[in-house]
Amino acid sequence: MAREYVEETNGGYAIAGSRVSLESIVIPFLDGASPETLVDEFPTLSLEQVYGAITFYLAYRAEVDAYLKETEGLWEEARKSQPPIPAALRERLERARRELTSHA
Repeated sequence: MAREYVEETNGGYAIAGSRVSLESIVIPFLDGASPETLVDEFPTLSLEQVYGAITFYLAYRAEVDAYLKETEGLWEEARKSQPPIPAALRERLERARRELTSHA
């Protein structure tokens, strides 16, 4: 009985039955995150789904790597086209981030 863990969606890939993108699993996995850590990060996914996504990546590595490279390029283009964050706002965000992390 075969299961499909990844589906194509709008030119991309998502974990079947969820809105979690394949790259949300693959990139941290490639950076060393364990499947158990990924389940903690995405509580809507089961450990089986995470392993299924990783298996899909390993089976179709060349295609998924090409997709990830293309996606990275699109994100970089979008980032460059955005106006810079004003210095005052950036300072407020940094201050809020420091306050949040000091309370954790």
